[in-house]
Parts: sequence; structure tokens; C-alpha cells
Amino acid sequence: MPDSTSPFALDITIDRESKTPLHTQISEPLAALILDGTLPAGSRLEDELSMAKRLKVSRPTARQALQHLVDRGLVKRRRGVGTIVSPMHVHRPMQLTSLLSDLSAAGHTTSTSVLDFVEHEADAEAAEHLEVEEGTAVVTCTRIRCADGEPIAVLSNLMPAAIAPTREELEAGGLYDLLRAQDVIPTTAKQIIGARNATAREADLLHERRRAALMTATRITYDQSGRIIEYGQHIYRASRYTFETSLFSS
Repeated sequence: MPDSTSPFALDITIDRESKTPLHTQISEPLAALILDGTLPAGSRLEDELSMAKRLKVSRPTARQALQHLVDRGLVKRRRGVGTIVSPMHVHRPMQLTSLLSDLSAAGHTTSTSVLDFVEHEADAEAAEHLEVEEGTAVVTCTRIRCADGEPIAVLSNLMPAAIAPTREELEAGGLYDLLRAQDVIPTTAKQIIGARNATAREADLLHERRRAALMTATRITYDQSGRIIEYGQHIYRASRYTFETSLFSS
């Protein structure tokens, strides 16, 4: 394993007859070591000059290999320091699942803090979001979801009080799993993905700098009868989080 004084040097044999570009032959094994945790956050990689000389490739090839890792958010290049493995990055599939379930399935250690949990009568805006009558009992809550000790997202949800889990339940489990436990089945959803800069409070909650880039998601979730069971407004650290989806031709 590399330490603070000894940069990691990838031990591979370059196949010059392969159709796979040389820079990909270098970047992909490095990416695999980062993603499986063999190279943890903070590990230092050898510089492009050393890499080029040792692997007998051109310096632009070595530079391109490292740049691929930078583009994927796996490493950062810092003047005077070198190429450093970035902190953990969450890759989440674009599916109707809870963040907690996705993080746990990916092997992350998770925790949740509930910042607020309030039951109240729906005003005009809340009633519109949930398609209920004004005055209906609803719950609003805000949670911070952490993965491996790092805050990843701030999740704000509006739900009918009749089906809302308790504060204690939300601290221990995922929203969708808790709903399913009472036979409320999330079946379909409409979701809008966006981006904006963090406010000072959001940056503090997510351990980011002020005005750091955030990913946003607004989701309306329906049960099997077509009833709205959740209106969510979520923000995610763009430096630690990506959505993944598969596309198919028609």
C-alpha cells in the first residue's frame, strides 16, 4: 500500500498490440483499485513523468490516463502535492429505491440524522404537492444521510401524516422500506434532476465550501392506487455523488 512518502506505482504490462488504447490500459486498472478500496482516499499516485518512464509510454499518454481519473472524480491533481485519490464517491442507479438501501447494497456504512420532524396541517402549497385538501394532517421532515462517516445528502420530505413513519423509525431505516412495512408500496415516481450552488447552511451541513456545486432532485412518489405518498426535495454533494442510468434504443 502507498504511504504519504511513497506514491503508488501501478504494476501492469502494457499490451501494445491490443486494440485498447494505452491510456485506457493504465487508467482502468487504477480506477478499479480506487473503486474497490485498495487505494483509499488520500493515496498518492506517481506523477505522469515517472509513470511514462516506468511503463515506457509517452508523457501525453500517461497524462491522459490520469486525466481520465480526474474526469471521473476519482482523483484530484494538486500543484505541489501530486495526484491524490479523492474521498469516497457514491454512484447511485436511477431507480425507485431509497438512498439508504442503495448505499447499503453498495457496501457503504450508513447513518441518518433527523434535523426536524413536524406534524402540521397542510397549507395551500403542501396540499397542492400531495394533492390533498388544505388542513389535512401532513408531516415534513429533513434528514442528513451519511455514508462511511461522510454527509452525502440532505433529504427533505413531505408526507401524509396517516402513513408517515416516526422520527425514530426514520433515523433507523429507509423511507421506502418503512412505507412498505405498512403495505404502502412506492410504485411510480416523477423526478426532476437539477443543479445549483450550496447556501451557507447547506455547505455547512454537507461539509462543503460555500457555493459548492450540488445536485438536486425533486421527486413525487405514488403508490399502487395512484395516491401521492411522498413529495421530496433532496440535495446531494456533486463532489461525492452521481446518478447512473441505462439507456435503450427504441
